Amino acid sequence: MPPTQVSTEAPHSGRARALIPTILIVIALAWLYGIFTGIWTDHLWFQALGFHGVFATQLVTKVGLAVAFGLLMGGIIGVTVWLVLKLQPTAPRSRAAEAYGGLLRRHRKAAVLVPAVVFAIFGGLSGAGQVTTYLAWAHQTEFGQVDARFGLDLSFYMFDYPWYRAIVSFLLVGLGMAAVGAAFGHFALGTLAAPGRGQKRVTSPSAHRHVAVTLALFFVVYGLSKFLDRYGQLLASGDLFDGLTYTGDKAQIGANLIMAVVSGLTAALFLYACVRTGWLVPITSVVLMVVTSIIVGMIYPAAVQAFKVNPNQNDSQAPYIQMNIDATLDAYGLEDMEIADYSATTTAAAGQLKEDAEALPGIRLIDPVIVKQTYTQRQQIRGFYTVNSPLDVDRYVIDGKETDVVIAAREIDHSLLDTQDWNNLHTVYTHGYGLIAAYGNRRQDSGDPDWLAYNIPTQGELVPEEPRIYFGEYTDTYAIVGRAEGEAPIEFDMPEGDAKNVYEGTLGVSIGNLFNRVLYATKFASLNLLLSDRVNANSQILYDREPQERVEEVAPWLTVDSDVYPALVDGRILWIVDAYTTSQYYPNSQRTSISEAVADTRTSGTSIAGLRPSDEVNYIRNSVKATVDAYTGEVTLYAWDETDPLLQTWEKVFPGTVTPKSEISDELMAHLRYPSDLFKIQRQIITWYHVTDPHSWFEERNRWEIPTDPTQSSSSLKEPAYYLSIRWPEVTAADGTDVAADAKPQFSLTTVLTPYNRQNLAAYVSVVAEATSPDYGRIRVLQLSEQQAIEGPANAFNSMTQDTAVADALLRYRQAGSGTDIKYGNLLTIPLGGGLLYVEPIYTQQQNEGTFPILSFVVVRFGTHTGIASTLQEALDQIFSGDAGADTGENAPPPESSATPGVTPSAAPSAAASPAATAAPATSAPAAPSDVPTDAAEREAYVKAQLEEAETQFTAAETALQAGDLGAYQQANDKAQEAIQKALEAMG
Repeated sequence: MPPTQVSTEAPHSGRARALIPTILIVIALAWLYGIFTGIWTDHLWFQALGFHGVFATQLVTKVGLAVAFGLLMGGIIGVTVWLVLKLQPTAPRSRAAEAYGGLLRRHRKAAVLVPAVVFAIFGGLSGAGQVTTYLAWAHQTEFGQVDARFGLDLSFYMFDYPWYRAIVSFLLVGLGMAAVGAAFGHFALGTLAAPGRGQKRVTSPSAHRHVAVTLALFFVVYGLSKFLDRYGQLLASGDLFDGLTYTGDKAQIGANLIMAVVSGLTAALFLYACVRTGWLVPITSVVLMVVTSIIVGMIYPAAVQAFKVNPNQNDSQAPYIQMNIDATLDAYGLEDMEIADYSATTTAAAGQLKEDAEALPGIRLIDPVIVKQTYTQRQQIRGFYTVNSPLDVDRYVIDGKETDVVIAAREIDHSLLDTQDWNNLHTVYTHGYGLIAAYGNRRQDSGDPDWLAYNIPTQGELVPEEPRIYFGEYTDTYAIVGRAEGEAPIEFDMPEGDAKNVYEGTLGVSIGNLFNRVLYATKFASLNLLLSDRVNANSQILYDREPQERVEEVAPWLTVDSDVYPALVDGRILWIVDAYTTSQYYPNSQRTSISEAVADTRTSGTSIAGLRPSDEVNYIRNSVKATVDAYTGEVTLYAWDETDPLLQTWEKVFPGTVTPKSEISDELMAHLRYPSDLFKIQRQIITWYHVTDPHSWFEERNRWEIPTDPTQSSSSLKEPAYYLSIRWPEVTAADGTDVAADAKPQFSLTTVLTPYNRQNLAAYVSVVAEATSPDYGRIRVLQLSEQQAIEGPANAFNSMTQDTAVADALLRYRQAGSGTDIKYGNLLTIPLGGGLLYVEPIYTQQQNEGTFPILSFVVVRFGTHTGIASTLQEALDQIFSGDAGADTGENAPPPESSATPGVTPSAAPSAAASPAATAAPATSAPAAPSDVPTDAAEREAYVKAQLEEAETQFTAAETALQAGDLGAYQQANDKAQEAIQKALEAMG
């Protein structure tokens, strides 16, 4: 008997065959677990925050669309493959067909299901991406306005068109692939014939009908697409302007209608081919359709453009340019913009600013970008605290007067921690502390900001009842908060006494149970959430803590402004977030790139956070004002533009998520302002669309542009828009009537514009930013005469810095080896005294570690007159013949309740010395007439001696500052300023 042969390969082969399915199952389970983790943690987050309806509506709609689109795509592909297999001949007509047919017959189910499932997944993902488009379409609100061409309500373009376009595009892709797949499959299996070599293959009638019907359906949908393209002409992008053009109206709309009809006829001929076997007629129709497309869709429009439009473009395009102008102004909220002529005076006389006395205290000298370092060094307290840049400008009532304030929240920057382990990042350094604020229009004698909120605990005029900041612009990590009963606090709270804190908010997600801990350990890929003893039964996890991010999550239909700001409201720190409803489908409106419009030297190209993936819009409304509580993280959405149809639509989609405008408290209302991103988008539009005559618009006679920031010599970015309290001057309206000046200054957002490719000033633009004002949102433009050469920002800045007095005052800082840098603050432009006043604060900073910018000079320019001094008041008095006629408010006494700003004993060495007590800035007394020599040579020597004395005193000041002796620093700095003032007065 032969020995039994034992196979040694079978077990290995079996294990190998079992291993692959096992790996695939594990991968599939891990993928499903990841999806479940994301969904369930989102459910917990939205539930904790009180916006679960948003989560549920999105999830149900997304799943529904994914299933519907997936089944549709999978069905189209699956039925196509099934019919191909069902109709294959039992007797193969070639060896290739026999090979293919045999393989497919053996794996018939897989051959149908695999492509159907694969395409269903892609179709489902495509459908899920249409959530916002579908929800807006299903709950749309009419605009009550019709377009100028078809007379359709604008809601058709804003809601219907995007949804119809999405469906048609989806069907075109599905039917196109089905037609190609059917033709290829039948041909491979021998049921679809083509002329062969020396013989004629026979086409199966069933296969013929299958391909013909599929192609007929494709051409029906293609015809619908061309029909939709008629309306798409009102949304088209053009070289000259967007929207309907002469060629689009007279040629392309008709061409699209013709192509829709021809496509329908082609579909009918393919159906006819089901009865009469043969491809000659339908294929001929396709060729004719292509020829027709070339003639009516390309050649004819090109001929119209070349022979009708180009020779008479100004006249032929005029009605369509007018459509574009009207639609654009309406879409960007500029239809009520007021443009008035302004004859700016350039002469300066004593008392000229008397009528504008109330406006002078609103001239902000504290630059929110430059003083960021000063805020940090003076009020950092510990090395890991920081403030966001640029700081924010708000207004508060101080001593009964509305006052512009530069404000920031003191947050923790985890990158500045010495030890960045898990415990420190997520359980110890969980929150910032308090506000830092200063007057916007004045400084201390030392050049420091004049504080309104400072130190830990917070002191000053603006003291929050709850100063802790768990949600802010630097809170980009999750935090584990909450302690078990009897456990000592572990969250770092205040430097003094190394105080600790326990978070008492309730809007975090509980991770006290093992199930939630496992999910969040997965979500954040951290085993420490499972292993750490600091996670207990009372623990909550706080995440998505940045204000913009939270608003985007709870309101995915909103576009969020890039500039959020903290405000003290009813004793709490709230982040105020402006949010917009936007669209790309407003007919005939000009598209604008958001990232380009908002980019300037303050934003460095920051785009609006909520725009994904495109940042082009042609409609925008500031429909919502949102707040995020810095301690609890509570998000509240307040309706602002309640007439906006997009807002009304989304309120239908997510009922109860938006709070009525009437519920905004008076204290919150006092801190709401006109959003900066919206204004910068509008000013971009104004550069072209202040011209409303289509002929002038076409000829670009009066095109404007946004000037570059002259204070940043190495930058080509635009000058920012500035928040200022200004008093609008008396002007001449467009109809020739005189319009009186504002009764009092109003908090406004301002900018200047120059003629295209020129440097003189063309216009001054302002919008009333005070939400409590009945004029809120009122956009006004001072249009300067083309015959009057008023310096633009670049020219004014050049004249100021090249002025003899300014050059002499800055000479010692510009000299090699001075050890000091000069920093130019924001160049402000203010309508005052019948003209326009430029104000440039100048900061100096030593080139040593731990130093910070100090406001040393204020330069002003009015017409051709320039003044420089240590205070705005002195500088104004210089150019207005010794008396500006009004008080800038810099010399106002400090509030009685204001304590001496300082830092706690535990402060870092660079901030250990307390700033000087709040006091009026030093005002150097003018030199007595007998002190100034009358002889020219002696006067020159006198000026030189004073400048040398100033240099000596500045050197002494630097030495004192390095030694931490702020008293000696201030005394030497005052003497230096006094010497400079004497030199300036001697020079006249």
